[in-house]
Order: sequence, then C-alpha cells, then structure tokens
Amino acid sequence: MNQNVLNYYATPGRFTTFTAAQLNEVRALPDDLPALVRVVQGVLIHSFVADFMYGVHIPETREGEAHLRYAHELFDGIHALNPAPLASPRPPEQRLSGVCHHFAKLLTAILRAKDIPARMRYGFGAYFNAGYFEDHSLCEVWDGTLQRWRLVDPQFDEVWQQSPLVKHDVLDVPRDQFLTPAAAWQACRSGTLDAARFGIITGDMRGLWFIAGNLVKDLAALNKIELLQWDTWRGMPPSNDDMQDKKTLARFDALAELLQEPDAKFAQLQAYYATQELDVPERVFNALRRHLENIHLEKI
Repeated sequence: MNQNVLNYYATPGRFTTFTAAQLNEVRALPDDLPALVRVVQGVLIHSFVADFMYGVHIPETREGEAHLRYAHELFDGIHALNPAPLASPRPPEQRLSGVCHHFAKLLTAILRAKDIPARMRYGFGAYFNAGYFEDHSLCEVWDGTLQRWRLVDPQFDEVWQQSPLVKHDVLDVPRDQFLTPAAAWQACRSGTLDAARFGIITGDMRGLWFIAGNLVKDLAALNKIELLQWDTWRGMPPSNDDMQDKKTLARFDALAELLQEPDAKFAQLQAYYATQELDVPERVFNALRRHLENIHLEKI
C-alpha cells in the first residue's frame, strides 16, 4: 500500500472536520475500532427504523437532523439533544436521527481525527432485503495488522444484528455482502447480476442509472467529498434513465474500471474527479427536499 494514500485518508476533509474545541473530546475517545463503533451507535439512531425497531417516534420538528452534512454539525446536534460526552451512550430517544450516511460519516471523521486511515464508501448492501441490493454507505478502515481495508458497518448495533439476514461480521463485512458501485456496475454490465435489483426498497428507484449515480458519489467520497445519500449533481443520469446511450455507458464503464482499484490508481482517480465534470459543484440538488442547496467545500 502506498503510504501517501494512507496519509491522505488519515486526515480529515471538508465534511469530516471537527472544530478545534470539538477535537479535544473526540481525541479522548478510545482508540480501538469496536469501541468507537459502539460510541457512534450510542449517539445516532436510524430515522427509518426508529419507530418499529426502537419504539421511538422522531417528530417532524427534528426532520432537519437527517440533512446534516458536516461532522462538526453532527457533533453539535448530538450534544444539543444530550450534553453528555460522546462516550456516554444515549437512550434511543436522545440520539441524533439520520441514516446510514451519518453513521459512516461520524465514524470516518472520528477515525481521521485519530490519524487512522478511513473513508466512506457508497454502494449496495445485500443484507436488508433478500435477493436485492439496497442503497447503502459504510466506512472502510485500514487494518495495519492485516494490511488491507475492512468494510465496517457502524449502523448495525445489537438491535439491527437480530435480523436473520445479518450473518456476517459487521466490523469486517464480506465484499459479496456490500458491493461497491464499481463491482455492481461491472457485474450488471456483464449480465452476472440484474440491475433492476439495485437501488432503494421503496418506489421505482432501481436500475443501472441508480448504480451510475452511486459511482459518482463513490468517486467524490474517495476524494473526501462525502454527501448525503439523496444529493445529486451534474454527471449523474436522471431518474429512470434507460441508459441506452453508448457514450454514457462508455463513460461509466471507464469510471467503474478506475474505481475497482482506487489505491493503485489513486493519482488517476483524483485527476479524473477534477477534470470529468463529475466533481461536486457549489450547489447540489437535495432530492428529498426537492431544491438546490449550497455546499461549502472549504475546510472550517
């Protein structure tokens, strides 16, 4: 592994930076990965399952929590609900409401604050809905002992792990249980897997166009620009695009090939992001709120 790559992912980006005041508390957290995952699980709750899995109703007045994009905002939001240190688990009703993105981002930010190489990865989980690959993001952490990246799913606390679909180690998710967009794209393009099984469980939000959108998000995340699951910007196909245009397919074929080896092709990946009009602009479209929102790409 190129040490420059590890150094890059061991330092925070714009969306994984804490303020100077917040860093003291973050750096005081334990260093081992399982303990840090438990910290994240103790301060966040998944808004989609809060009611039926935890018995917690998230009021509409807290809807904005799921749209927080920055680690320092997550930190402030967590403490606004309960001022106790991060290391103190909250009861479910006092946890910040979000989705997989927020679990992965907070863990990534904490690890980087501790100089541990980590990065968010967008892709598809095979362990939500049997036979389908659901839109998901998690954290990829460098394991110096094993000399490889581990996929870590901090969303899956003890409650989630009671699901019969979760039969794997959530701190080292097998690569056939979480498919990166590149792996999904190439499998569907070759006919090995069906693109109609990739996307979101509700609504008609599945297909090759959805995988292409996650390719762009994964490219941005590997450049330390980690946006919400429902953010969209230039270069992504429109919803339900039939993906028949040969130039479009060739473009995403090339991107998938590049993202299959993000470490070996690290310099190419960064250059591609900067030059192919896939980089995140100053405003992105929040598809849930149905409007454009400003993005501040500079560090705090």
